[in-house]
Amino acid sequence: MSLRTERDGAVLHLVIDRPAAKNALTLAMRQDLERLCAEADADDTVAALVLRAVGPVFCAGADIKEIAALGGALPPTNPGAALRAVRKPVVCAVDGACVTGGLELALSCAWIVASDRAWFADTHARLGVLPRWGMSALLPRAVGIRLAKEMTATGRRLDAAEALRAGLVTAVVPPEELDAHVRRVAAAAAETHAAAVAASLALYDDGAGLALDEALALERERALAWTPPDFG
Repeated sequence: MSLRTERDGAVLHLVIDRPAAKNALTLAMRQDLERLCAEADADDTVAALVLRAVGPVFCAGADIKEIAALGGALPPTNPGAALRAVRKPVVCAVDGACVTGGLELALSCAWIVASDRAWFADTHARLGVLPRWGMSALLPRAVGIRLAKEMTATGRRLDAAEALRAGLVTAVVPPEELDAHVRRVAAAAAETHAAAVAASLALYDDGAGLALDEALALERERALAWTPPDFG
């Protein structure tokens, strides 16, 4: 299978496994990713997710050869939206190239961990297309509007060190340590109070576009309505 799952306790790994095609997502893979995200969100035994890939390329985005072949017959998909709809922590592990649609997938996760050989780029404009999975909203929120504009306008690569400085990723580790690192992080997230972490992440997302006083008011409103666990 080009998209498969692995279970590690309460953590579900979504593994893109099509390295011969730079892990480009076919229509079937995009639909599978949407389905798996919805299923994981509804599964109370899943506390956190990891999105990762096999091979030296994380993901090259949608399969443009398939898109060219199917043309107007291609049904719409949005795996980025599916990832963002998951109410549990979704950690992205990037080892190698993460470009265009692949970058949109990574940005749609709660946070990104990278190996020191990872690099990131937006090549939509170079290909003559516009993003559809969230790039224009998510990239400037991650790295700032000016760097986002430069990346999109020039297609330049951001290496792992630059991505860390820009805030695109939260950690950079050697390639041989990436799997163990992301498993530790995901396991730690899975051990957190599930409802509380989901509500907290929702506060970050829902408050991101608000003025400070509105975001603080939203936090107070939800906190007052929250039923804490019984510490007695």
